[in-house]
Amino acid sequence: MLLSRPHRRASDPTGGPGRRPRTRALRITLAGAVTGAVLLGTIAPAGAAPAPPPNPTDSQLGEAQTTQEAVAAEVGRIAALVAAAEGELERFGVQAEAAGAAYLAAEEALTQAQAEADRTAGQLQAAADAVAAATARIAGFSRDSYMGGSTLSTAAVLLDAEGPAELIQRAAMLEYVSDNQLDVLGQLEVARVQQANADSAARAARDQMAAAETAAAEAKAAADGQLAAQRSAYEQVTAQKAAYDEQLQAAQIRLLELQGARDAYQQWQAQKAAEEAAAAEAARRAAQEAAAAAAAARSAASGGSRSSGSSAGSGGSGGSGPYVKPTSGRTSSCFGWRWGALHGGVDIAAPIGTPVYAAHSGVVQRAGTATGFGYAVYIRGDDGAITVYGHVNSYYVEAGERVVAGEEIAEVGNRGQSTGPHLHFEVHPGGSMYGSQIDPAPWLRARGVAFSGC
Repeated sequence: MLLSRPHRRASDPTGGPGRRPRTRALRITLAGAVTGAVLLGTIAPAGAAPAPPPNPTDSQLGEAQTTQEAVAAEVGRIAALVAAAEGELERFGVQAEAAGAAYLAAEEALTQAQAEADRTAGQLQAAADAVAAATARIAGFSRDSYMGGSTLSTAAVLLDAEGPAELIQRAAMLEYVSDNQLDVLGQLEVARVQQANADSAARAARDQMAAAETAAAEAKAAADGQLAAQRSAYEQVTAQKAAYDEQLQAAQIRLLELQGARDAYQQWQAQKAAEEAAAAEAARRAAQEAAAAAAAARSAASGGSRSSGSSAGSGGSGGSGPYVKPTSGRTSSCFGWRWGALHGGVDIAAPIGTPVYAAHSGVVQRAGTATGFGYAVYIRGDDGAITVYGHVNSYYVEAGERVVAGEEIAEVGNRGQSTGPHLHFEVHPGGSMYGSQIDPAPWLRARGVAFSGC
């Protein structure tokens, strides 16, 4: 900064007394100028500021924002499709589960029909034996009559008697033979009727078995096919959503990068402006101090300076009970009709391997493979109710084994017609293994077991 030169004071030509003040004034002036120069050199930002960071354009930010919003909208659309597919998957799962239960009932019906067929076959054999016995008796009577030399007519027998006693004896014999013949013929007729009825019953039983087997197989195949198709559709839209999620994440990252770069550039601008303002303020103060020093030098050089001092003042001083909940987890589906099929129990979602407990004490009726469930355990309780534990990953009991309430019998799984790890729990209070289910939630609550979600 250029400082104003002090006015020269008049002196005598010899240069005697006037030179000393002038020399002192010059030193003071130079000192003030050097001080100002040092202050300016120290505070000036020339060469000290870092290079500016990249500054994305508004069009780049707008394009990134538009891309992010478009992908977010597509993710929302796919999410709706995924939700719909999940609903359809649950519907077909329930229907497949119901078809599995119907297939189990059909198996039971087939077993009963086979037992009926076996029974009627026994009746048929008994009727055939009766026919054979009656035929044999008639044949024996005829053979005896023939070997007697003539047909056994009533007149011939009575006239051939040698006396009254023999006449009476032969009359009695003829009455017995007549009654016996009628009895044999009646037995033969009854046996034939029994044979025809048994044969008809056997054919009806076989027809019933065939119809039940065909209907159950077709229903199960249709339900399995629907579930497989829906699972494929669900996997497809889930894969699409995963791809769009990745695109959305990339778009969000890109937008955040650009926004971060813009924010960093704006911060750099603010910091640069603050540094420049601070430097300008420091330069202003340095100039003021230099001007004051120059003025003092001029005053000293002119000899008009007055001694002044100032002294700076210092600052002042300053249950388990007889019934238990079958497993722990979140209730994911309740009992009831949906999409034309009965969901005959409650679903409790839990990780695979979560313990499954006997809800009441009783005897295991069945444990192992069960259509629709993959693996299932059936317990007939001491109260007569059947409880069912489906889709288990593994089981630790077998048919005929007695269990007590709270005993670990299996672990939660994802087998069979299942859309995720859970326990399917059913209650059949009438003792039927494959029908007459009721809502397990109020059944458990009525027995002191806390159950929420349904």
